[in-house]
Amino acid sequence: MQNPLFAEVYERAWRPVFTRLFSLGGASTVVHDRTLTTHLSRSGDRKVLDVACGPGNYTRRFAAGLTGDGLSVGVDFSAPMLGRAVRDNSGERTGYVRGDAHALPFADNTFDTVACLAALYLITDPFAVVDELARVVAPGGEVAVFTTVRTRITAAPGLGVLNRVSGFRIFGRHEITDRLAAAGLVDIEQTITGQGQFVTARKSPAPTSR
Repeated sequence: MQNPLFAEVYERAWRPVFTRLFSLGGASTVVHDRTLTTHLSRSGDRKVLDVACGPGNYTRRFAAGLTGDGLSVGVDFSAPMLGRAVRDNSGERTGYVRGDAHALPFADNTFDTVACLAALYLITDPFAVVDELARVVAPGGEVAVFTTVRTRITAAPGLGVLNRVSGFRIFGRHEITDRLAAAGLVDIEQTITGQGQFVTARKSPAPTSR
């Protein structure tokens, strides 16, 4: 991800290939992706965080419907990816920050929406990142994750060795949902399509004073 060449070819080659691979054996991942991102891009005065934003494709999309002081922030550790994001996906309500997803540079309870889409499977210690998603989302706010899931296809003999060598992680069916629950999130919903999973959850609203 630190390679400038990878940042250049990501959108035209890497991302389309992985989208097709995710769709193997199930309903189209593209359809579920479009449904989720349309929801996350709804209008409103909200603060949105796109974790491991890469070249900022989702970040800019999330900003499209924002109003008032609404802002969509993309955070990524890769300088080349952020350079691509600033060049191709900047806008009035978008901003980009270089930071480590394991220790997000934001205070607790900051964002109304926190998303990490198509990135967790490449991140070392991804469960620490899931904990960070839960930490920075505001009470009543939503968390959305899209990542891999273990199926009969992805559990095929030989793929485990390939995954370990490449650093590409296939998550068990309940690993992400269980971690979100352990972090205190509620209303957890999981949709499995092909070899991927879309998971949404919410942080409980702050108690109202009487």
